[in-house]
Amino acid sequence: MPKVAVIGTGGTISSIGFGPLDLLDYAHSGQKMTIEQVVEKFPIVREAADLTLIPYKAVGSPEIGPPHWLDLTRMVHETVAADPSLDGVVITHGTATTEETAYFLNLSLKVKQTVVIVGAQRPASAESTDATLNLYNAIRTAAAPQSRGMGVLVLLNDEIQSAREVTKTSTLRLQTFRSPDFGVLGHADGDAIVYYRQPLRRRAPDTEFDVSGLAELPRVDVSYSYGGVDGTAVRAFVQAGAKGIVAASFAPGMSHPDEVAALEEAVRQGVHVVVSTRAGSGRVTQRKAMNDRGFIAADNLNPQKARILLMLALTATQDREEIIRMFAEY
Repeated sequence: MPKVAVIGTGGTISSIGFGPLDLLDYAHSGQKMTIEQVVEKFPIVREAADLTLIPYKAVGSPEIGPPHWLDLTRMVHETVAADPSLDGVVITHGTATTEETAYFLNLSLKVKQTVVIVGAQRPASAESTDATLNLYNAIRTAAAPQSRGMGVLVLLNDEIQSAREVTKTSTLRLQTFRSPDFGVLGHADGDAIVYYRQPLRRRAPDTEFDVSGLAELPRVDVSYSYGGVDGTAVRAFVQAGAKGIVAASFAPGMSHPDEVAALEEAVRQGVHVVVSTRAGSGRVTQRKAMNDRGFIAADNLNPQKARILLMLALTATQDREEIIRMFAEY
């Protein structure tokens, strides 16, 4: 059998609700299983691979952030170093921040083994839970030779998606994860793991970012544009010590003049400003207005992923032209 390590972080996939029809209030039950308990509840997943189970957290994913991303990067490296014969690694995760954890690992990991992030939209205790099949298919995907070289992957609802492109698009539906503009990489079908395209942007393990010695990441905040926005949030982020700010601007990369003025002032104070868009799809380009203001275009990264790339970029350089290059390559 293939060999796969499974790291547990909690989330809906590990949650026990108030009954088999509880699809809404389970997060407040206070019951989350360890990864050992998850596999004990769904023993069928052991038929997919020889599993090594590694507990980390049993929390909801709103609690997961930069310190945990650094921990998970270290844990994956240590797990593979302890057993280089592993075919892949699966990380169980809540869906609220799945795309952020996945993209961070896609930029930080240096292992050749496939890493798959998996979650569920319905708790493990639900009559109609998707936890069982999602975990089973994530293990299959991590073990599949054809998954190698794809970077970090996200698996839910039989769909295999790129960490760079995938985002959560629905609060409750099983098909919540989508890759705008480009679509899925492939499917975990009953007979095979099948792929139809490959990511082209730089990805794990061939990236320039090394977080092995870091205890924390530079502070980067997101300022959301809306009708009448006046730059108050931008100024507060600067005051709080932000090293970078991502503008979740109006499409295709514009905002109210008052917010633009606050962002320009932030640049003059040494804060790097990346302009993304709240639209959820499409590119922000490095046009003349961006260069005149000292801004950096996010390309087609959504604000939360632009934040992650900027955080990692700032661990490597303070040079704006270098950061522009990174946003064009990753």
